[in-house]
Amino acid sequence: MFPSSVPPRQVKIGDAAAFVGTTPRAIRHYHEIGLLPEPVRGGDGRRRYGYEDMIRLLWIRRMADAGIALDAIRDAFADTAQADSDTDTVAVTDTDTDTDDGIADTLERLAESLLAREAELRRQRTAVQRMRTEGSRAGLLSDLVTSRLKGLPEGSLRQADLDSLLVTERIFGPLGAAVQAGRFIALATHPDLRRESDRVDAAEEALDDTVAVDDPRVAQVAAERHAFEKALHTAIEDSGLAEGDDALFDLWDTSHPASADEDEDESEGEDEDEDGTGRSSGREHETMSAFEAIGKMPYDFSPARLRCMELAEELAAHESTAS
Repeated sequence: MFPSSVPPRQVKIGDAAAFVGTTPRAIRHYHEIGLLPEPVRGGDGRRRYGYEDMIRLLWIRRMADAGIALDAIRDAFADTAQADSDTDTVAVTDTDTDTDDGIADTLERLAESLLAREAELRRQRTAVQRMRTEGSRAGLLSDLVTSRLKGLPEGSLRQADLDSLLVTERIFGPLGAAVQAGRFIALATHPDLRRESDRVDAAEEALDDTVAVDDPRVAQVAAERHAFEKALHTAIEDSGLAEGDDALFDLWDTSHPASADEDEDESEGEDEDEDGTGRSSGREHETMSAFEAIGKMPYDFSPARLRCMELAEELAAHESTAS
């Protein structure tokens, strides 16, 4: 046998990492978390890895590549070591069963995790495809919203419109944002309303911290906002967008039937909102009440602007009562 073909009895960490397909840093991390026992050290104080060390490293790497968490791998090795150390035949059999059950549980959790990751990857692919199709960040909004915005002239939606839809979807879910989209469709298809919207928005923004809440301009801008909202509502009604809202509610009810538990929660007035995305993560991460949003989503509104908003709401409520 040629000298070059004689395998070493032990290797240093760099050679061990190269053979296994990992890095010395990763191997050191395995030592730190107790996944890989510390090997013997040579006369130079450096780690030396033997056959058993390499076998364990190979299995660690293979299991990690399969997506098993390092903590679960460590527990599996610990269970195996416990089984090997028991000399009682019956006890060994029982421990082996426990070990198999532990591995089975780990694999079951891994399978569930992989399914969730596959669902997330499909969602991401869908979002990327929508972005490519839409040519803007509108593709990152839900299908329900983007489908309603289709057909609008290119460039008719502003970034501020998309920003508003994004916030609404975060708070009220896709249905709320899809309903709000009707507002921006009307603005995009009625240039005169868009110009008036810009004018009123600018007037509201001018109500900064230098303006007192009882300044006459506050009431004036509130009246202008009220008049604009009436005109916008009329345009939405005349264009049939309101009927589209009704169709959205019907579609949502059909595709998202409420379970008995959800109906009971709603009747009891609980704070949790229905998950509007169809994703399996916790509801609290998907939607929140408008009350909660006030404390979580910052808006830099001056006292005068807030008073203006209150007055506009009062005008609308008074007119609604009178009619």
